[in-house]
Amino acid sequence: MAREFSTIGVVGIGTMGSGIAEVLARSGGTVVAVEVDQDALARGREHIEQSTERAVGGGKLTAEERAALLARISYTTSLAELAGADLVIEAIPEQLELKAKVFAELDTICAAETILVSNTSSLSVTEIGVHTSRPGKVVGMHFFNPAPVLKLVEVVRTVVTEPEVADDVVAFAEKLGKSPVVIGDRAGFIANALLFGYLNHAVRMYEGKYATREDLDAAMRYGCGYPMGPLALLDLIGLDTAYEILESMYRQSRNRLHAPAPLLKQMITAGLRGRKVGRGFYTYDAPDSPNVVADAQSSAAAAPTAAIRAVNQVGVVGTGTMATGIAEVLAKKGYQVVLRARSAAKADAAVAQVRKSLDKAVVKGRMSEQDRADVLERIRPVVEFAELAEADLVIEAVAEELGIKQAVFSALDEVCKPGAVLASTTSSLPVIECAAATNRPADVVGLHFFNPAPAMKLVEVVSTISTAPEVVATAHALCLGAGKHPVHCGDRAGFIVNALLFPYLNDAVQMLEAHYATAEDIDNAMKVGCSLPMGPFELLDVVGLDVSLAIQRTLYYEFREAGYAPAPLLEHLVTAGRLGRKTGKGFRDYG
Repeated sequence: MAREFSTIGVVGIGTMGSGIAEVLARSGGTVVAVEVDQDALARGREHIEQSTERAVGGGKLTAEERAALLARISYTTSLAELAGADLVIEAIPEQLELKAKVFAELDTICAAETILVSNTSSLSVTEIGVHTSRPGKVVGMHFFNPAPVLKLVEVVRTVVTEPEVADDVVAFAEKLGKSPVVIGDRAGFIANALLFGYLNHAVRMYEGKYATREDLDAAMRYGCGYPMGPLALLDLIGLDTAYEILESMYRQSRNRLHAPAPLLKQMITAGLRGRKVGRGFYTYDAPDSPNVVADAQSSAAAAPTAAIRAVNQVGVVGTGTMATGIAEVLAKKGYQVVLRARSAAKADAAVAQVRKSLDKAVVKGRMSEQDRADVLERIRPVVEFAELAEADLVIEAVAEELGIKQAVFSALDEVCKPGAVLASTTSSLPVIECAAATNRPADVVGLHFFNPAPAMKLVEVVSTISTAPEVVATAHALCLGAGKHPVHCGDRAGFIVNALLFPYLNDAVQMLEAHYATAEDIDNAMKVGCSLPMGPFELLDVVGLDVSLAIQRTLYYEFREAGYAPAPLLEHLVTAGRLGRKTGKGFRDYG
């Protein structure tokens, strides 16, 4: 039977500790909150009072429940007040020396059976525990911020943690209404080990001026359905906290991808630590405020200012899912679309696919029958490239093979009028290679729509070193006219979304390969702990393991970064024909 913890200590009631104290008090426990001085204690108390007041305003607590909750928390600056605690949770800053000192003191104060817990998100629980005479009763309990809202708790057992201690802490987490996953003691655990490599990569992209902060964040929100972009998330976490986590991860992993981007240190030194001080990657209207205000960098996010070429007729080359989706999107917004197929049969099938999609919209009441007829009237299927001669802009959406795309661009170069913009929807191939197949490289741009095109809002506008500014501006205007959100980047493997997404997915495969955690626990950690719409293995199975492997190889060959080399497990599954949902077997089996 699991042990009961009636009195719980919380050491450190900053943002994280105050949230943990609130969670404990909500569950009926008696909480003793400890801080270094009266000022810090007052700030922590205010955090708890404001959070619970918001909970009452949101209907999540009654005024009576709030009063009872607050009455269960006592405040002190003396660790000695924890002598009677059954369990103590430490939530002080991520510095090993500080934590070691606190644990050594707690060891002399608390009873021999008291369990000592660290909320560390990146440091070794083993290294913390050895500063006590009870390392078997030391465990990690990593809550996620904001603790009252997020369900995930990573329970970290060391090689000497007593099994019953880990079991009792898991049962305790469940009693708090949390979803615990049990893991071993390694830097970053599950969620941070996967999350912070991705965040660090985003900082490096921004540092290299590959994309603006707004475009980086919008790309991951609209392209992957993430609740926040990476730079906005870093501001929320705190740049100093992020730096400490990355430093800790790098010390253990020696993985260059975990080495903090130099820009992080520079910003911390300049005092730009994120929301808590009112300035980080963005500027906020006050410390701790979520409201972003314009600053000196805001103009960088403005739309391109070059002259825009008029676009009335758009050509789409291809008949697959992406081509028909783009044709539908553009025709819905009033553009005349010329849909080029390799044969009359394929052209008819492509139009039929658009009609099928529109029929669903009519059935659901999102479109009238007349609107459907008007959209179909604006799509003209053709077989000959010559039919694209009057198109103002042509989008190539054929198979993701460079030779095929180059042949299309060569043909377009021959028939399209001077000044026509030629765009590729490639998701991984170099756009400049397509441009090189023409005599008009300045008119070639990447327009990477996301699948399904009618539903996904993001389009990556990819400029090569040859693309003319007015071509970029025209592509941007077309995206806006099509109801999409354009983001801008240079012509390199993965662009923004895939370059950030797939190394993270590859890291997850390596974590599974090392038997550190199960696919279910890793997926759960990222969905519950980071509020992602899908876990990495769910997503890999949806995308297709063969497609994922091809993208990962492209990234590796482009950047020659050891950490981007495809995980052997991913290669083996593809070789075995386990390609994901489309074959019924991937990381999971599907009925």
